[in-house]
Amino acid sequence: MTGPTEGARLLLVEDDTDLRASLVASLVAREYSVREAGTAHDGLAAWAASRPDLILLDLGLPDQDGRNVIVRVRREATTPILVLSARHQEQDRVEALDLGADDYLTKPFGMTELLARIRALLRRAGGPAADASGRVEVGGLVLDVANHVVTIGGARVDLTPREFEVLKVLMAHAGRLVTHGRLLRTVWGTAYSDESHYAHVYVSQIRRKLAAADPTGAARGLIVAEPGVGYRISEP
Repeated sequence: MTGPTEGARLLLVEDDTDLRASLVASLVAREYSVREAGTAHDGLAAWAASRPDLILLDLGLPDQDGRNVIVRVRREATTPILVLSARHQEQDRVEALDLGADDYLTKPFGMTELLARIRALLRRAGGPAADASGRVEVGGLVLDVANHVVTIGGARVDLTPREFEVLKVLMAHAGRLVTHGRLLRTVWGTAYSDESHYAHVYVSQIRRKLAAADPTGAARGLIVAEPGVGYRISEP
């Protein structure tokens, strides 16, 4: 039976081909969608192309240290990162977590524990507004973090990965103002803090898609602009 977070899109960055194959088989059997990479370079390319819901990351990669991947991802996104490493020293764990990893699991580990860690991180990714399954609902608008699905009035809304991230940030703070700077730092990274036109363009696209998916008009007025400041999701 499919659990509340199965169906999420995972990126596994692991150079051990046997372990990678075993993990992929186990995760796919539980209905996760898994993209895999064997190097830091390929892992970052896969992350940029697909914007997964969670990254499983080995630190001992052949081309560069996995910590560089953590730093690179954290410049642009809050994607949950679960480190899977043979490094048992406390300092290694502390350094990875300080750089922005969300959790750290030492090898060897059992699948039961790995799956529990994945479920916990996916639920937390929905923010404080999420329910136990990682779903965020405001009125008739529902964002399912694990399955990467947005619906309004029961109708599915097709968003790009970046649009999904923008909406997720807004819905995680439903009823509260999210400034342009906070939205940009969370979705694009600190280098984009002053690029408010990015937020305007993406929010406009989200509004258009919500309206198109729900001709009853329920989407109208859900995303409220505070001119020159930011946006808020209007709670019913």
